[in-house]
Amino acid sequence: MMLQQQREVDAEYLLFQAKREKAFLTGSEAVAEAIKRANVDMSVGYPITPQSEAMQLIGELYQMGYLQDYYRAENEFAVMASIHGASLGGGRVFTSTSGPGTLRAMEMFPVWAGARQPIVCAFMCRGLSLPPSIQPENIEMGMLLNTGMIMLHAETVQDYFDMILGAYAIAEQPEVHLPIGVFADGFFLTHTRESVTLPPSDIKLKTYNPSAAPVPCFNSETPPLRITRDPLLNKSNAISYGANASWHQEILSASIRSKKHINRYIGGSLETENPDAGIMIVASGTAVSQSREALRILHKMGIRAGLVKIKTIRPFPGEELAAATARASLILVPEFNAEGWLSREVMASLDRNSRVVSGPRVFGGMTMPPNLIVNEILSRIS
Repeated sequence: MMLQQQREVDAEYLLFQAKREKAFLTGSEAVAEAIKRANVDMSVGYPITPQSEAMQLIGELYQMGYLQDYYRAENEFAVMASIHGASLGGGRVFTSTSGPGTLRAMEMFPVWAGARQPIVCAFMCRGLSLPPSIQPENIEMGMLLNTGMIMLHAETVQDYFDMILGAYAIAEQPEVHLPIGVFADGFFLTHTRESVTLPPSDIKLKTYNPSAAPVPCFNSETPPLRITRDPLLNKSNAISYGANASWHQEILSASIRSKKHINRYIGGSLETENPDAGIMIVASGTAVSQSREALRILHKMGIRAGLVKIKTIRPFPGEELAAATARASLILVPEFNAEGWLSREVMASLDRNSRVVSGPRVFGGMTMPPNLIVNEILSRIS
């Protein structure tokens, strides 16, 4: 199979300088358009709603010569293990999953981080079991907070496209070299069309250089046994404890080091509107869009409020959030999950966290009417 002839460019040119054209895409189509330009070596997939369409489209990209290899694995754990192996061998890789698929593959995500692999995975969030639901909510994000991966949360289809490409530029920095999950609220984004702008499809990211990685890739000269031998595996001596503890600390440090690259490639960890307002809404994902409409309604009522859009969940922008909400006496955190994981992160980052209202929260696939946010604010200030 002949690979597509595309010119290699750096991430700055692809993301910020190349002339863009408008398109009208679903989130799933935007994922495929990002991979078309990402110079990915290999992708492995397994169908699960609502991410099945995206991986099907990436299979079509393989058929057209945009990837070197692609196949369907036997389940989600096998997908993530195969991606792990391909990345260990020095390849640039991509995959995606959703909901129960995320949970079935859970063991592999900290393995990716522990191996310092720059894997990019798109998570298209949905409900979990009991009772079974394919509807959009992002409770699985709360389960991934401590896996070691960097976590980005897209509000729009444009975000999803840009964040996936930006994720490769961030993850492959030698001082970072961690997996990045790019999250979207399923169906709300994956199956909704929005106007987006795309750079030309005849350019792609520069080829990944595994020799610049902070850990060696596996090959005939560096077999796995030379890296994973006794000190890290034997649990009966101080050397093993020290090695593992220092490595965990290095993963956490690498996440912090990613911040300057997050600022460079996705425009920072958060965005604000009306930062001097006494009432602030703090949200991520599609809850941001609902919050924007709530601001419009409040403005019509003569009530001034502001908005903080959180783009990075890990590393969490605690200091930036504290600065953005310093003047607020009321902070509302609307979420598409029953758990309230974002509000917990917000409260852990702020002093005077009695200002924080955890909610409103909707789940089970329900939408979030802007008036739900408005009424919550009105009930607090009346």
